[in-house]
Amino acid sequence: MTHARTLGRSEISVSALGMGCWAIGGPSWSGTTPLGWGHVDDAESVRAIHTALDLGITFFDTANVYGAGHSELVLGRALAGGRRSQVVIASKFNAVFDETTRQVTGSDPTPPGIRAACEASLRRLGTDYLDLYQFHDNGFPPEEAVPVRHTLEALVAEGKIRAYGWSTDFPKSATCFAEGPACTAIQFQLNVLDDNPDMVTLCERHNLAAINRGPLAMGLLTGAYSSATQPSSDDVRGEHSPEWMKYFSKGKPNPEWLAKVAAIRSILTSQGRTVAQGALAWLWARSPQTIPIPGFRTVAQVRDNCGALQLGPLSPNQMREIATLLGR
Repeated sequence: MTHARTLGRSEISVSALGMGCWAIGGPSWSGTTPLGWGHVDDAESVRAIHTALDLGITFFDTANVYGAGHSELVLGRALAGGRRSQVVIASKFNAVFDETTRQVTGSDPTPPGIRAACEASLRRLGTDYLDLYQFHDNGFPPEEAVPVRHTLEALVAEGKIRAYGWSTDFPKSATCFAEGPACTAIQFQLNVLDDNPDMVTLCERHNLAAINRGPLAMGLLTGAYSSATQPSSDDVRGEHSPEWMKYFSKGKPNPEWLAKVAAIRSILTSQGRTVAQGALAWLWARSPQTIPIPGFRTVAQVRDNCGALQLGPLSPNQMREIATLLGR
């Protein structure tokens, strides 16, 4: 397969696979509810980012809230020394947090709040511009989002950002942003177990990049999880997980979703693929707009994910077979 895709209707070229930088942020909380992926080794994170660069990855997706600023700091450190110009950085805004206690305390989608968040992200990342800046509020009312869009258009005009998008699973929200000339991407939940045909169609219609968060279903599509697996208490998938966490329940993998993985495992692992590589191959076959951004914490995970590029998308027959097995 070609290893590059264009980021929607911008002229920004990115690798067909991105790297999601949530996990490398380490722990953060809202009260006692964990919002990160547990303890992380920053030196390993930097090595993993460098490995991704060496394997041709040019797209990195982070957010100000990941680790309460820590993910951006680690990514900035890894890209220091002349590597910034080789990559496309996407970040997100909306959350308000304390970088010291790592507590997320609220949100601020006002124009001054967006501008302050942008400046703080630029500082942490050690750059003077962001390639893609994304509104990080899935359920924000679209009828109230026009001032957010106007602020982002102004940031484009000022050269602070090159393009913008919205991290949302809802077509009405995406349609609101699509009216802005510099909107080029929508980030939404999509994986082989969890299709979202309405959002895929919308991105195709408006020529927006469909950035796929949750491409490996929070780890279920790595093949590393059984019904007995138990993430740590500071992990977003652990026993105190947020209400929206559906792939894990009470700190263990959700049996309903594990059964779906088992049903299609043999197709995903065809042609010598790992389960994760098969899950990424499904996404590339799903639409020419898709750009999966699997998370990582180790060099080994990056190598596994990047190996999917050599094998390319699943075939139309395999796509039909999966749809049948999953009752779609």
